[in-house]
Amino acid sequence: MVGSWQADYQAFAGRDLSDRDYVDVWADGVHFRVRLEQARLCCLVIVGVRSDGSKELVAVADGERESTESWAELLRDLRRRGMRAPVVAVGDGALGLWAALRDVFPATRHQRDWVHKVANVLGCLPASVQAGARTALAEIRDAPDGACARKAIEAFARDYGVKWPQAVARVVDDAEGLLCFFDFPAEHWLHLKTATRSSRPSPRLGCGPG
Repeated sequence: MVGSWQADYQAFAGRDLSDRDYVDVWADGVHFRVRLEQARLCCLVIVGVRSDGSKELVAVADGERESTESWAELLRDLRRRGMRAPVVAVGDGALGLWAALRDVFPATRHQRDWVHKVANVLGCLPASVQAGARTALAEIRDAPDGACARKAIEAFARDYGVKWPQAVARVVDDAEGLLCFFDFPAEHWLHLKTATRSSRPSPRLGCGPG
């Protein structure tokens, strides 16, 4: 059974991708509690959205945490097998992914994952103000256009910046990546806002990269 699975995986991991027309990709690292020697096991996952809207698993590979080199090696392998640069990549605050994309697929736009971002920002705030901040963040994310979203960012900074500058910086500094989806047709906005699929638990609140 294991041998059959390994053969299936090798065929999947070596298949030709030159006929795939991925417009968007969602990239995420799935972490496990299992430790192998000194490293914690991490599974790098990429899901692609084709031009007809269909979604398919592009790659699953083990990585060293979510390091730049682990992501870059996976992306280089996809490029060697014929994958063209996607228009947009959606991911969280793991800096290794974005550095690897700039190296391997420099033309690909970066969209930050809103589910991770909201959890990250709220983790920088006391519980007493999180409900109001969550509403303010939703007004940015769900604004009718980019101009309105930027005004909502200004309002968020005005309301929370004096007491909680670290939380505000998480939004202001990433504004370009958070609002990238506005540059595309509105019918694509929902799936471009997050790489977090319903099958995965929501990220925990925490004031770290996100």
